[in-house]
Amino acid sequence: MHPSRRRFLENASWAAAAAAALSGPHLAAAPQRAEASPPSPAPRAAVRPARLRPGDTIGLVCPSFATWEPVEADVATESLAALGFKAKRGANLLSRRGYFAGTDEARAADLNAMFADPEVKAIHCLRGGWGAARVLPLLDWDTIAAHPKALLGHSDITALLLALHARTGLVTFHGPVGASKWNPFNVGFMKRVLVDAEAVTFENVRETGENLTVVQNRVQTITPGVARGRLLGGNLTVLTAIVGSGFLPAWDGCVLFLEDVEEAPYRIDRMLTQLALAGVLKQARAVVFGTCQDCKPGESFGSLTITDVLADHIGPLGVPAWQGAMIGHVDRQFTLPVGIEAEVDATAGTIRMLAPAVA
Repeated sequence: MHPSRRRFLENASWAAAAAAALSGPHLAAAPQRAEASPPSPAPRAAVRPARLRPGDTIGLVCPSFATWEPVEADVATESLAALGFKAKRGANLLSRRGYFAGTDEARAADLNAMFADPEVKAIHCLRGGWGAARVLPLLDWDTIAAHPKALLGHSDITALLLALHARTGLVTFHGPVGASKWNPFNVGFMKRVLVDAEAVTFENVRETGENLTVVQNRVQTITPGVARGRLLGGNLTVLTAIVGSGFLPAWDGCVLFLEDVEEAPYRIDRMLTQLALAGVLKQARAVVFGTCQDCKPGESFGSLTITDVLADHIGPLGVPAWQGAMIGHVDRQFTLPVGIEAEVDATAGTIRMLAPAVA
């Protein structure tokens, strides 16, 4: 995770008073911020959103950081058009309050409006950063449950992906944000999962390029074996930041996937320790660690590596586990459905959906 975002995560407080709401009719009916965290939800049956069809309208929202370059919204809009979809921009897509895309109330209002809008068939988050967790107490959970729609994004959007599944059973999608690369790999998986309704087997590309063997995107088996469970996870920093909040799903029997960016190994160690102490890791039937881009040990001779840290925390679990999956802050990434049943083969390095994620 970017150092600036890390500072915001470490300094943020759930007890801080919300900033004054932006004026405008689209904020009039915004729910009030909850005074305390709701209890952890019981496991829910997966609710599959409708598949996307040519001509559908996709809502563009920015629930976290502001976009510093408005052209990102133009690229996302034009890319959706090239795929045969129409884009509908949230009222606060280009709003700004410090590093946020508007106040908490404004960002929540955009999400609530998109779920309530019958024209909008799916919701794509323009970018991550930090701030999605701050809007969770302001979301209209009844409206979201009544109008299930695909929500797509990664990084800070992890807070929304997991909370929506926990609170409503909605299957959400950990994949590219609007500002990500719209390359054939990303578009291909997005279409196979959300448009073609395939039960996809996710497998790293095996390219040698100019090398004698595969160097990039290598599968590294931590513990061999095959296991099945409900696919849950996302960005490690964001996930651990909301442990205990009541906005996370039940972990029992899950296939846990994790990724991060620009984190020193000791920080990854600290966060995995938190998941272990919170009882999350021991409930997993399998673990897949994606990439940890720019997570180098630094100059210290005595530092552990990410591989060392995973061996310490994931190896002793004794469940099938592998690292190196094309998940997270990389140019080419899978679109993983959060909340569906999946099978992991830790030797082959695969994640196989057991059923389509959309209806």
